[in-house]
Amino acid sequence: MKIENISISDRMEHYNVTGLSVALIDESQINMTEGYGVLEAGTTNKVNSNSIFNACSISKFLTSILVMKFTEQGILDLDEDVNNRLISWKVPDNELTQKNKVTLRRLLSHQSGVTDPEGSFAELNSTQGFPTIVDLLEGRTPYCNVPIKVKYEPESDFQYSDAGFCIIQQIIEDRIGKPFNEVMNEHIFEPLEMKNSSFLQTIPKVRREDFSCGHFNGKIVNGKYPIYPYPAASGLWTTPYDLAILVIELMSSLKGESKIGLSSSKVREMITSQGSKEWTGLGVFLNGSEHEIEISSLGWGVGFQSMMVAYPYLEKGAVIMTNTDLGVHQLKGIIGEVFNSLTF
Repeated sequence: MKIENISISDRMEHYNVTGLSVALIDESQINMTEGYGVLEAGTTNKVNSNSIFNACSISKFLTSILVMKFTEQGILDLDEDVNNRLISWKVPDNELTQKNKVTLRRLLSHQSGVTDPEGSFAELNSTQGFPTIVDLLEGRTPYCNVPIKVKYEPESDFQYSDAGFCIIQQIIEDRIGKPFNEVMNEHIFEPLEMKNSSFLQTIPKVRREDFSCGHFNGKIVNGKYPIYPYPAASGLWTTPYDLAILVIELMSSLKGESKIGLSSSKVREMITSQGSKEWTGLGVFLNGSEHEIEISSLGWGVGFQSMMVAYPYLEKGAVIMTNTDLGVHQLKGIIGEVFNSLTF
């Protein structure tokens, strides 16, 4: 893949974007990485291939890969009642769960019956501390101040849900017996050598020059580095290069060449339409069909926007990350312009 007929620097100036980073995949190889602009407005700290961005909801793509690995190993099951594996907290049963239960498959495809309360799942407020996932699910934190429960019959509708991925995180932590970030390091980051990826509660001073600040309207957002205290849903800090490594792992798994023990059948299941919506896979969104299927994941939070798009069977893909929130959908801003300039 190539970027053609666009001046990214000119478009960054047009949109008032502070920094942007791109990684392109062709033939299951990273064939280009490029950085533009700076990590912090008013400085000369330029974006490069090691520059780390807040990936926000692209975290759900990684969480889904981890879940599929554990289902491969028989540690988890996509279709059983999640209460069978939850220890620290249980999904409250009600009249809506009598016929269809909350399962990992339904959680991963945002069709579990769980919805996010209005105004919930904001960035970390350091004065209020880092909540436990159980406290969050029970409605005891400012990030989610009402208990999470099933609000519609599972698999009858699609409702995008951070709370659903908090439940997934709690299942993993209960089942494995370790914090989510440690599990991800052990099973995904280390074997794939994703050296610039982490789920952090604070930005380490020793590496701060590698981390991008968030921006809006050309100005640095409050706190510079927004943290989301629910890692599986939105806590990932990473680079386009590292995300491209994970996309290539998915492509390799389709060919039976996984480094983390993921079978082609599990990946095919992940990129197959689920439940009531043909455009929803397991942790990814779908477009097209069969050999030309497109998978995508979007990240959008305070001061950051990003997009991962891949064509697993064509062995091509792109990751575009920015440290600027434009206030419009990714495809209507600079990310969309860069994506539309790509040629196969």
